[in-house]
Amino acid sequence: MTTVSNGTGGSNGTKETLGPRASLWLSLVLALLFGALSGLVLHPAAQHLRSLADGRPVRATMLTNGPCMTGGCLVSFEAGGRDVLAELPAGSGSKALSAGDSVDVRYRADDPRVAALARDVDGGGAAIPAVVSGALALFFTLFACWWALALWRRRSVG
Repeated sequence: MTTVSNGTGGSNGTKETLGPRASLWLSLVLALLFGALSGLVLHPAAQHLRSLADGRPVRATMLTNGPCMTGGCLVSFEAGGRDVLAELPAGSGSKALSAGDSVDVRYRADDPRVAALARDVDGGGAAIPAVVSGALALFFTLFACWWALALWRRRSVG
C-alpha cells in the first residue's frame, strides 16, 4: 500500500493510506497515460522527423531562442530562389539554440516549410522519450496485473 501523509503536521503521527484498489486504478491510469504519450505524441513526432531524412540539406538561421523540444522554433533559409520561414517540429533537438545561430536543416522539396534540424532526422529528441514512455506504460501495466492478482489471491484466501 502507498502511504500518504494527512498533511496535518500534528504530533499524533496519523497517516492515511491509499487502498489496494486505489493503487490498482492509479497504476492503470499511469499505464494509460504513458502509453498514450508514447503512441499518440512521441512516436508520430519521431516518425515525422525520420521522414525528412531524405530531404534537401540547407544551411539555415535560427530566429528564436531556446530548446526546440516542444516545437515552435523558427528558422529561415533560401530554397528554390525564395526565402522560406519554417517552424521546426516538436522533438527537434534538446540543445538550446540562440537566435542568429547557423544550423543544418533538411526540408521537403515539395514544401520547404516542412523542415527539421539535420541532426534530428534519425528520430531526434522524440525517439528516446517515446521508448522510455512506452517502457513505463509496460511497467505500470505489469504492476497493475501483479497487483490485481495479489488482490484476487487475498480475497480468495480470506
